[in-house]
Amino acid sequence: MSPASPHPALRGGLLALLSAALFGLSTPLVQSMGQGLGPFTTAGLLYAGAAGVAWVSRRPATQEARLQKSDAPRLLAMAGTGAVIAPVALAWGLQHTSGASASLMLTLEAVFTALLAWRWYGETLDKRVSLAVALLLAGGMVLVVEQGASGQVQLWGLLAVMLATVAWGVDNTLSRSVADRDPGQVVLVKASLGAVCTGLLAGLLAEPMPQALSALGLVAVGATGYGLSLRFYLLAQRSFGAARTGSVFAFAPFIGALGAWALGDRSGTGLMVVAGLLMLAGVLLHLTETHAHMHTHEALEHEHAHRHDDGHHNHVHDPMPSGVHSHRHRHEVITHAHAYVPDAHHRHPH
Repeated sequence: MSPASPHPALRGGLLALLSAALFGLSTPLVQSMGQGLGPFTTAGLLYAGAAGVAWVSRRPATQEARLQKSDAPRLLAMAGTGAVIAPVALAWGLQHTSGASASLMLTLEAVFTALLAWRWYGETLDKRVSLAVALLLAGGMVLVVEQGASGQVQLWGLLAVMLATVAWGVDNTLSRSVADRDPGQVVLVKASLGAVCTGLLAGLLAEPMPQALSALGLVAVGATGYGLSLRFYLLAQRSFGAARTGSVFAFAPFIGALGAWALGDRSGTGLMVVAGLLMLAGVLLHLTETHAHMHTHEALEHEHAHRHDDGHHNHVHDPMPSGVHSHRHRHEVITHAHAYVPDAHHRHPH
């Protein structure tokens, strides 16, 4: 997208919304199909499906940058937090609380992602963004109060879902540094590690074996709600950073709550409506943020998928390619002003 564009976040926002829709719809489906299964078995089947769709979505090296050996520690950490701790906590939590309230609690993932992206990468958190994060957090706290009034089991289930949001927040922030790699490779490695680890733990704990129909259903949900969703999430991060991707992704719980309602979950209360409105206000504040000023790009050499009509890739080829391609290239120092978001070329401090 050209730096003169008044809507630099449009591509990233649409990708994040697509990711949110796929993941949001998966939450009530996992609750329905995972009944009677252990949390490790459920997580293993989900990430087996994600690994399968990632295998067929890989791109050649001429179109996407390859993973490097130096990415291994980060990928292991991503798998541990995002493909083991988070889905296991979510699977257990979904069995001990309502699908609607669990879906809304997942909005807190955006809070933890934004805070970690601010601390680790220096992504901008001005007053508007800080207010949005506060509203999301307030909505989550209202949900805790609402579920606490329903009984101890409901509250523990909701706290397990909150643990999943923390783990996914760490995973989301870690994944920013590999967002410029081939998303098919990233998802394949993460999902494969997650499926193997949770599958082994399910066997060690002698969790009950799933019926064929339930297993196939969870694999299919994992392929779309975890595999494709993560692919689009990584592409969104590439376009406009970890914090904003996480914020737009906060629409997923609302989609999940609607899906739970469509499947017959009528557990909503007045407090849940209040929590939903607070969270929606926070999401809207994120989406309507604008940021533009004069800034300088320092000299940089890196590799990622790019094109030559975005105002930031001025190197030459013979012949000049017309579409997206990937190779190692160098950026010279340039100073200009335009509306932007913290993508791969706009990570300067403020």
